[in-house]
Amino acid sequence: MFNLSGISSSNAAPRHARVLILGAGPAGLSAALYAARAELQPIVLTGTQIGGQAALTHTIENYPGFPEGVGGAELGDLFQKQAERFGATVEFGSAHRVDLSARPFQIETDSGQYTADTLIIATGASPNHLNVPGEAELTGRGVSYCGTCDGWFFKDKKVVVVGGGDSALEEGIFLTRFASSVTIVHRRDTLRAGAILQKRARENPKIDFIWNTVVTEAVGQDKLTGVRLKNLQTGEERLFPTDGLFIFIGHTPNTQMFAGQLEMENGYIKVDERMRTSVAGVFAAGEAADPHFKQVVVSAGMGAAAAIEATRYLQEMAG
Repeated sequence: MFNLSGISSSNAAPRHARVLILGAGPAGLSAALYAARAELQPIVLTGTQIGGQAALTHTIENYPGFPEGVGGAELGDLFQKQAERFGATVEFGSAHRVDLSARPFQIETDSGQYTADTLIIATGASPNHLNVPGEAELTGRGVSYCGTCDGWFFKDKKVVVVGGGDSALEEGIFLTRFASSVTIVHRRDTLRAGAILQKRARENPKIDFIWNTVVTEAVGQDKLTGVRLKNLQTGEERLFPTDGLFIFIGHTPNTQMFAGQLEMENGYIKVDERMRTSVAGVFAAGEAADPHFKQVVVSAGMGAAAAIEATRYLQEMAG
């Protein structure tokens, strides 16, 4: 997850990069690989998470080349090693301000200032919240947005998963490794997840479903003890005891700091078929610019395309 907060206090001279990449998920690291192979010595600012959201997934089964699946963190590590092998520099740091009106582009981070001839934005997305009473107060005390991160803490306990897409079912199935039961609460009566995941979830003896229902409150003092549920068809409300609440209801792109500088739609950076944004020399890839697919393989492809286009842009600028 790319961190967009903080204020830089460094007075050191800015470092310059021909290609600066914001984000170290599949899009950012694929871009780094291609830019490095073009001998552009790209610098990647990781944010707070190598591998992006994918690194929080226990097993990725649909990335080509891994017929038995691959751990999300492992895949991120492989991406990084491959990019570094060809000369990419991966640095832990988070951008919090950019100026795209100046050339070279100016980027402020929590570790200093950078300038760049081209910029590839691969800042990814952050999980959406329910925004119900008790959710914020009990985050880390029973409320979580990452089953892979926190599942171990719920050994032999009852948990609720909110959502009906791939992430909700993937994480719900993973949580059955630890929890005594997993109840998936979905606001509709049909799931959006792929057919294979649906089949696995329905056949898992630890998983139950509550349909046409939303969570309206996370209940508890020092820790979560239950959730308040509301049936959207009948209006009936009830308290449902649980030890854990895992929320998987989509993501919001991490693009706030580009507002007013790049053309966007519904928070996503608008790109053309060549990953070009509304500012020449600025490219975007992955979930910061992908409102449709949100797959690791798509993000990686977008990152590769962005780097190829950045290379062409630099060649054209050089004459």
